[in-house]
Amino acid sequence: MPITTPKSAYMAGLRDGAPFMLVAGPFALLFGVLATEAGLSVFEVMSFSLVVIAGAAQFTALQLMQDEAPTIIVLISALAVNLRVAMYSAALTPYLGRAPLWQRACAAYLLVDQSYALSHGKFEAEPKLSVPQRMAYYFGTCTLVMITWFGCSYLGAALGTALPQNLPLDFALPIAFLSMVAPMMRTVPHLIAAAVALVISLVAVNIPYSLGLIVAGLAGMMAGAQAELWLKGRDT
Repeated sequence: MPITTPKSAYMAGLRDGAPFMLVAGPFALLFGVLATEAGLSVFEVMSFSLVVIAGAAQFTALQLMQDEAPTIIVLISALAVNLRVAMYSAALTPYLGRAPLWQRACAAYLLVDQSYALSHGKFEAEPKLSVPQRMAYYFGTCTLVMITWFGCSYLGAALGTALPQNLPLDFALPIAFLSMVAPMMRTVPHLIAAAVALVISLVAVNIPYSLGLIVAGLAGMMAGAQAELWLKGRDT
């Protein structure tokens, strides 16, 4: 269905974002359960989800808190995991940078992996969309995912240990990231970045407080950037 108005753009975003409810729901439910088991109250769990809205960073911080890591390590690790959001923001700025300030502020608050992946792909595929149409599409991709995330976070926190121990909720995290990352692995620099990050993560697995993952991520980004520069230099 072609996008002709902001309303049709919003509905298109709503439709495209709907499948991600299947991974956001179990992911949020698992966070709520684990956070409750770690000693957080329902209010603290919901405050965590409402303020941060970053599943990977929330799980990282929660795990480090359970390991009694120093507060500075918890903060640095959570921020490092969320550095990718800064890159998402930079990538979306050419498409949404002329929107009103209040819309950009709301967009920044709601910026997650799903909204970025869907929106960036859409904006590249349909460059003639107007700024209001792009923003409407973006908010459409966020709506159902956010409702699911907050609702299931509360449900997981409220149920706590009442859920069966063998319920396979942890499958949601790898599936969510694979579904977003796999379609983007289209160039040699992307593949190099992923390969380097994978190797370094295995080598650095024994670094305390899971900091090896941060080292691996930084190494992967540097390798990918260097590969891209090398390829551009070769073509010129």
